[in-house]
Amino acid sequence: MVALSVSRRTLAPVPAAVTVPPSTSLVRRARKVDRILAETYPDAKAELDFDNPFECLVVTVLSAQTTDKRVNAVKPSLFAAYPDAKAMAAADRAHLEQIVGPLGFFRAKTDSLLRLSAALVEEYDGQVPRTLEQLVKLPGVGRKTANVVLGNAFGLPGITVDTHFGRLARRLGWTEQTDPVKVEHEVGALFPKRDWTMLSHHLIWHGRRRCHAQKPACGACPVAKLCPSYGIGPTDPEAAAKLVRTEGRN
Repeated sequence: MVALSVSRRTLAPVPAAVTVPPSTSLVRRARKVDRILAETYPDAKAELDFDNPFECLVVTVLSAQTTDKRVNAVKPSLFAAYPDAKAMAAADRAHLEQIVGPLGFFRAKTDSLLRLSAALVEEYDGQVPRTLEQLVKLPGVGRKTANVVLGNAFGLPGITVDTHFGRLARRLGWTEQTDPVKVEHEVGALFPKRDWTMLSHHLIWHGRRRCHAQKPACGACPVAKLCPSYGIGPTDPEAAAKLVRTEGRN
């Protein structure tokens, strides 16, 4: 009887972990920051050029380890030659390498485009799927790329945690996480889903123009009073103003 009693206690179920919701004050502060950034950057949008979901997917994949400006420069010739997944899947490798050559890592990127296009043709009849689960199963497509496509090509909620977004989310005190998926979930809990895509644009634009990695323009920051990291960059308005960029990635 004693042994049976001990066994039962040992096998007792462990209570499930409870997810603690963010505090009301943090939610209010985060949403106020987003409203101010929306006013500061009324033209915020994806800085990659594309005309349809396939182009959005391809240019986002190509943007890894290069600049949006360089990707935008090769976009016209790339899609003139290969306007859809079927055409790109059948592309001549040497010709495709020549087009994407200016972006660096051209062999790896050519391989990614060929494999990605072939998967779209084989699995989705050449169309880009509209769910996160389907997108991340495609060759060369991670969660960040998938959320870019969902938010910008399909108008579906998606948080794009790139290096800028993650840096600002931590500086603003919205999360302490460094893992992009954990950042996405913790920040997502602070905002309604309908705001996720534009929130991503606002933070990315702010990160590219003012809240730089090495020397943020704290003295020229519109959300300085709401930022717990204020002061890690120059606070003098004139010195900070010199750090402000009018464009994103060059």
